[in-house]
Amino acid sequence: MKKRVVITGLGIISPIGIGKIEFWNSLLEGKSGISHITRFDTEGYSTTIAGEVKNFNAEDYIDKKEAKKMDKFTQYAVAASKLALEDAEINLEKINKEKFGVIIGSGIGGLETFEEQHNKLLEKGPRRVSPFFIPMMIGNMAAGQISIMLGAKGVNETIVTACASSTNAIGDAFKVIQRGDNDIVVTGGTEASITPMALAGFSSMKALSTNNSEPFRASRPFDKNRDGFVMGEGAGILILEEFGHALERGARIYGEIIGYGSTADAYHITTPSDGGEGAARAMRMALDDANISPEDVDYINAHGTSTTYNDMLETAAIKEVFKEHAYKLKVSSTKSMTGHLLGAAGGIEACACSLAITNGYIPPTVNYETFDEFCDLNYVPNKGVFERVNIVMSNSLGFGGHNASIVIKRIRD
Repeated sequence: MKKRVVITGLGIISPIGIGKIEFWNSLLEGKSGISHITRFDTEGYSTTIAGEVKNFNAEDYIDKKEAKKMDKFTQYAVAASKLALEDAEINLEKINKEKFGVIIGSGIGGLETFEEQHNKLLEKGPRRVSPFFIPMMIGNMAAGQISIMLGAKGVNETIVTACASSTNAIGDAFKVIQRGDNDIVVTGGTEASITPMALAGFSSMKALSTNNSEPFRASRPFDKNRDGFVMGEGAGILILEEFGHALERGARIYGEIIGYGSTADAYHITTPSDGGEGAARAMRMALDDANISPEDVDYINAHGTSTTYNDMLETAAIKEVFKEHAYKLKVSSTKSMTGHLLGAAGGIEACACSLAITNGYIPPTVNYETFDEFCDLNYVPNKGVFERVNIVMSNSLGFGGHNASIVIKRIRD
């Protein structure tokens, strides 16, 4: 018999706030976290804006000596995991550490460390490269460090599926608990890729918005005048727990994960398949896994990147799966406020979905001004909606043709 899996803790490091309260208040206000990049000189770049995390001090969460051995993407992950564990009120002394796991998604990993150490190699030679370069840079180290910090001895994995990484990580963690392998899994995603090389690379692809004069208005999913995505950074971490285990310790429950779908486009390295066919299959698979009908879904937190093809083809996929109900349910993209956190996007958006269920509020798609005939659903434009939310779906789509969808439902009152 399959185990039930619930969400009992949330940890958030984001461009619109650190911790669930600040993050949620920003969603309520429709507040944008996008501004001019402060971390490095952007002269000569076509895009000079991003969603940077503000007021983050790693030493608030991690010993100073240990923090220096971590890339920022790992620091974000460890900090968010500690916030999530605190939120879940888990006593580490009272759980079975061998059934306590970690599955984290990250699309790029320690790029900042890679760039810094490469510059050091060129300027000062190989002997000056840090002995911590490799363990700081490799993509699995966020999961590894979380495991070490928390003493989690169960499953320990890193998922790398570009911008679908976090949602794949959450889905895989759901399945690990569902089949009884672990009782608790720390999951979600982390990314810290606002660096000179990443900005240059995405700019060269013409993937980024160049609305540098109005940063807070640059991310405009589903709007006809969208001109590309805006890079973001941070971590969104959830504590997933077997339902009986959570009940036994009297845990607060945000929602229950009931479905997961994962597919490949097998089509193109960056462009979604025709009609969003791969995304549609992932959504349909998640619904089938949850054993619900499309009409049961109230809200979709869309991938909604603010790029021409993604928004158009994700809309087409939603219409293919949900038919007439597509026009009744609400669809929004919180990337309009946070920017696109790449491999961490699904984690931060699953946190938003969990809070939407808990608080009875659907966050808006801000900066929506001009109707696009190819994007004709209810995108909750500019102002959120207070209403009971029973079942939500969260979508993530990644370069390489990766598609992932999860379904979360309210635990009935």
